[in-house]
Amino acid sequence: MISIKNVTFQYAGKQTGGVYNINIEIARGECVLFCGRSGCGKTTITRLVNGLIPYFYEGELTGEVHVDGMNISETPMHLIAEKVGSVFQNPRSQFFNTDTESEIAFGIENMSWSKSKMKRRIEETTKELRMEKLRKRGIMELSGGEKQKVAFASIYAMSPEVFVLDEPSSNLDVDAIGDLKNTLSFLKNENKTILISEHRLYYLKDIVDRIVYVEDGEVKNIYQKKDFLDIPVWQCAGMGLRAFDLNQVQPDGITPKKNLPLLEMKNFSVSYKKKRILEQVSLSAEYGEIIGIVGQNGAGKSTFSRALCGLHKNHDGECFWNGKRMNDRQRLKLCYMVMQNVSYQLFAESVDKECSFGIKEPDTYLVSKTLTELGLYEYKDKHPNTLSGGQKQRLAVAVSMICKKEILIFDEPTSGLDYDSMIQVSHLLKKLAQMNKIIYVVTHDYEFLASACNRVLHFKDGRLADDYSVDSEHFQKLQKMFIKE
Repeated sequence: MISIKNVTFQYAGKQTGGVYNINIEIARGECVLFCGRSGCGKTTITRLVNGLIPYFYEGELTGEVHVDGMNISETPMHLIAEKVGSVFQNPRSQFFNTDTESEIAFGIENMSWSKSKMKRRIEETTKELRMEKLRKRGIMELSGGEKQKVAFASIYAMSPEVFVLDEPSSNLDVDAIGDLKNTLSFLKNENKTILISEHRLYYLKDIVDRIVYVEDGEVKNIYQKKDFLDIPVWQCAGMGLRAFDLNQVQPDGITPKKNLPLLEMKNFSVSYKKKRILEQVSLSAEYGEIIGIVGQNGAGKSTFSRALCGLHKNHDGECFWNGKRMNDRQRLKLCYMVMQNVSYQLFAESVDKECSFGIKEPDTYLVSKTLTELGLYEYKDKHPNTLSGGQKQRLAVAVSMICKKEILIFDEPTSGLDYDSMIQVSHLLKKLAQMNKIIYVVTHDYEFLASACNRVLHFKDGRLADDYSVDSEHFQKLQKMFIKE
């Protein structure tokens, strides 16, 4: 079905991300996982199949890629799109309409189908993918998982033989990942050929046939699933891979010393547009705690985070810091939020200036000391947007430390990260905890929770459903939430 022979590709003007001497044969109906560290070249291989290379990404290409008899480099893009469908990491990047039905119809409309034929195909697609409830909805009102379903449906409606997915689970909660798994199983039963580039591996355990491990642009090994399952966790970690079996992941967070509660929230209720989002939340936190915030999309996690740091005004209840009642403005001075897309909160023209942005009399010694501690001093004259994702994240943390913030809130800090990067974020949070910061982390990442957090808040249906330590005594609660056979 797919043949990649002696392919080498180097991006124009780039030193990384290319691939060298790739040879892979993929049979019809096979599901193949491409994995490896960030920047290893796995996504580049999928771009060779869907035609983004050479038609969108320029560079030097040698070798041949054939899909169902088509030579990709010699076939017009519209013909490739009829045979190969692509679902990207961020589904918003491939939307062209504002409502779900128009989006599902977009591809087949461009194939000049009649209205009656399109209507029948939309009916079939939504029924087969079990997404009738998403019809006639505005795209922007959907959750991340629902948006991905719509993106998937728009491709599925075109009936391609090959599906290419680039990190499809990176922004999804537990239930949405379960839906994604079911959709992939459905495609496999339909004898579709599936190529997936992914960091989060566990949900694919029952679906993939072969695993292609890519390192520094080369295919280092191709495993049958049964052989890959035999690789121990420590060896996967050494390869920069996340766990294939979550049952092998155990808690590794540092248990903080018991201190008097420093932060206390009493009977906190939060509303949004006259709708009650959270009801009667009461909790306390101590120095050195790393607290994971978990729950389905829409459970109130982000709303809680914004209310905690004083950004969400529509709330009832009381908040105390060291026994003193704090209003919204006072909490803003205590808290700092590191966004999922940290680029949105970097404004200055250099790393050094970002650390003193908005400060009337910056402490230059503190700036240099903090940048050194976080491994950023050598980049102090660089523009923040030239940094990697992890470096940007550390820069935002540096700003919080220089501003002497006591409570740090991270929103999905490991979204789309490989194992090595996830562990780096874990180490960063532990270092901050040792500096007596209180840290909250909104996350859907089970492996990160086990690695970094020492406590979990579980929000469900607008309430704080559970609050427990991440230790051997309570770890089964976390496993029950994430590991669903």
